[in-house]
Amino acid sequence: MSLARRRFFLTSVALCGLAVLWGVMIAFQWAGKLGTITLAPWVALLGFDLGVVGGFVGAGSMVGLWLVTADLQGTALDNVQIAVRVGSMVALGVGAGFAGRLLRESERSQRSVAMLQTALIDSTLDGICLTDEHGEILISNRPLRRLSAELGMPQSGSVPERLLAIADRLAEPERYRSRMQELATTTGEATLDEFELVGSGRVFRGYTTPVRDPNGGLAGRVWTLREVTADRELDRMRDAFVATVSHELRTPLTSISGFLEMMHDEEEGLGESGRRYLDVIRRSTQRLHLLVEDLLLIAQIEAKRVELQLEPLDISELAERSVESIRPTADEKGVAISVVAEHAPAVRADRARISQVLDNLVSNAVKFTDGGGEVRVQIDAEDGELRIVVADTGIGIPEEEQGQVFSRFFRASTATQQAIPGTGLGLAISRALVEQHGGRIAVSSRVGEGTRVTVALPTTP
Repeated sequence: MSLARRRFFLTSVALCGLAVLWGVMIAFQWAGKLGTITLAPWVALLGFDLGVVGGFVGAGSMVGLWLVTADLQGTALDNVQIAVRVGSMVALGVGAGFAGRLLRESERSQRSVAMLQTALIDSTLDGICLTDEHGEILISNRPLRRLSAELGMPQSGSVPERLLAIADRLAEPERYRSRMQELATTTGEATLDEFELVGSGRVFRGYTTPVRDPNGGLAGRVWTLREVTADRELDRMRDAFVATVSHELRTPLTSISGFLEMMHDEEEGLGESGRRYLDVIRRSTQRLHLLVEDLLLIAQIEAKRVELQLEPLDISELAERSVESIRPTADEKGVAISVVAEHAPAVRADRARISQVLDNLVSNAVKFTDGGGEVRVQIDAEDGELRIVVADTGIGIPEEEQGQVFSRFFRASTATQQAIPGTGLGLAISRALVEQHGGRIAVSSRVGEGTRVTVALPTTP
């Protein structure tokens, strides 16, 4: 019960106490024996409940009645004693009134903040709750309670227990049970999981993060639940579209390439304009062919159908080949390009896929570097890893866009503003292939100064 709601209750208790006290004083002639000290708790309650004015009036009234009662019972008091008793009671009543007012204002402020916080978390799309270190819910919002009811979770027990109760309704119940048991025991790390309901196809993403106390110990955990069914359906539609378009484009491109090959023998009989047109068709067909291959590879990566043929590789050799293949283009643009390999160790990797990564990175560096610039490929070893650094002095990527460079079809604003052709698939493919080799890739860049792409691959033991 809040202080605001029990104010009249406290006043009633104080008045009842005073009435009993006065009855005892009058019945047993104890006004002098009990003294004003027995009035103190009741005056304090009145002041606390009724405020400063109420405390002042209550204290003055109680002391006045006591003085009248004491005088009738023959208790002798001098002026100093009377002044001390009156002053003490008034100070007590007024002080209690101040304390009560401050406490009520604090309670109203806290209640207002709590209402705003509740409104805030209730207005989110995600279900959110805070649990203690044992997984018992302390706070939860309305979306979480709604999702819990829709999923058929029990209304009692710890969060891991509630989550385990719906395991049989999910697409992979055993994996889900194993994961939930891990969550119940591994409480010090952030986690991210997705699960799908059987039948309905609804997909949910759960995120948890630990909450630390001031001493660094575990105080609880925040749990977030979000429905991502629409996102997953969109991903499936996009992947299906990419795969379908790729296959549909492949057939006519094969026919066009075949006819171009057949026309090679008749090219000498064409005029200068005809040969120029034929060269444009050939280049455009090659670009389309590369785009279709990239789209097919993206579809294979998403479906986890890319198999690596691992073998010991000399990355320096592959880098030299990639640089030599792009050198005519670099020379035509006036871009200097070089390879520096410093005792590069061998790695076990797929020759074709690593070559594809190198080709993507080197061709991007040349494409986005103006004449007079430089592209440098450096290969060395550091901390048990082989590092490939492709650095250029090109147009660069804005800092706020660098987190998106590995997304499919993403193109930096600096590239689109200068109408530099591209599909935005090269870095997405490169990251997927590097990570499949157990490595990692990172980009750092500054607009107008250049870009640096670093690939780290585990070395052969």
